Amino acid sequence: MRRIESAVRPGLSGKDGPGPEGGAGVEREVAMARPSKLRVAVSDPAQWLSERERARMLAPKLRALADETRLMLILLIAQRPRTVKELQEATGLSQTLVSHHLAPLREQQLVQAIPKGRSNQYVMCCQTLAEPLRMFASLAAMDPETVAACLQPEADRPAPAQGA
Repeated sequence: MRRIESAVRPGLSGKDGPGPEGGAGVEREVAMARPSKLRVAVSDPAQWLSERERARMLAPKLRALADETRLMLILLIAQRPRTVKELQEATGLSQTLVSHHLAPLREQQLVQAIPKGRSNQYVMCCQTLAEPLRMFASLAAMDPETVAACLQPEADRPAPAQGA
């Protein structure tokens, strides 16, 4: 079970300046208990785009990540920068198929090709990958009941209503 801790730091908004009404905004940091304790700064909902604009922005990135092979490539590249040949060896896929799956990840700026000798080395674009995570973490952190439900062990949760 993952555990989410929330700390409130006054004086900051979701961006770098004061909150939307001239006063101090609030930024929350959410840490998940995993190897690197990922910290996600939750932005101020008043500074967000509309729901339609956010969906339009997120959809292509999520489509690029919605394939098991591309996720596998992302996970491998997240460990360390890799060439297409290294990705081929790690996955058992052909060079053509690896390149085919890297294309949408590059188009959405989730990975970047860095020339190295006669080949390219693929690296993660952490900021581009972090933005959808920030938005989802912000959504979950907006409602105290949602945060409490996420922190509650599954065995302690009420059973869903049946029938009717």
